[in-house]
Amino acid sequence: MRKLSCLTLFSALALAAGAQTEMKSTQPAKDALQCKPGEKSACGLPSNVVIDMSKAKVQHTDAEWRQLLNPRQFQVARQQGTEPPFQNEYWDNHADGVYFSVCSDTPLFDSRDKFESGTGWPSFTKPIEKAFVGVTTDYSLGMQRDEVHCNVDGAHLGHVFDDGPAPTGLRYCINSASLRFMPRKEYEAWVAKNEAGAKK
Repeated sequence: MRKLSCLTLFSALALAAGAQTEMKSTQPAKDALQCKPGEKSACGLPSNVVIDMSKAKVQHTDAEWRQLLNPRQFQVARQQGTEPPFQNEYWDNHADGVYFSVCSDTPLFDSRDKFESGTGWPSFTKPIEKAFVGVTTDYSLGMQRDEVHCNVDGAHLGHVFDDGPAPTGLRYCINSASLRFMPRKEYEAWVAKNEAGAKK
């Protein structure tokens, strides 16, 4: 897949920024999975970081998000929760395609950058575009972690760690509930359509 062009990047942001209603601040999820001894770097504990969603381009109220998302998606993406390892939609998905934010038409990760981390969550070496993924340091739960979220819609995605494979050495540990998968052919058609629309 070719890297997103500036035109496609602009198109994706413009499409994703369709909704303009006020978004309420999210509260951290209270439930936390327990890590096994020595596995803290792989644990999907919820984040206590409160994302400044006033900067997000796609905005909805909590009530509107509840209508747009299923309960697990809302709890993870909007309330910074997490999902059980090995019990989520994409941890073992080997199909070729692109993963979008579940909260907007924002392409976040490519399956070609996905790898088997053994953690039970989808893991990637890098995002499609760094501009789409924000990082905030999370000092909660007695550890320092880097929480990642979608810059376009404010969705909580997961965390990024520095124990990944080459070439980046990073592991973006992402919740399936925050993602929507699009097969490669559909994605390429989506890109072509957006590029054509942006040229008009």
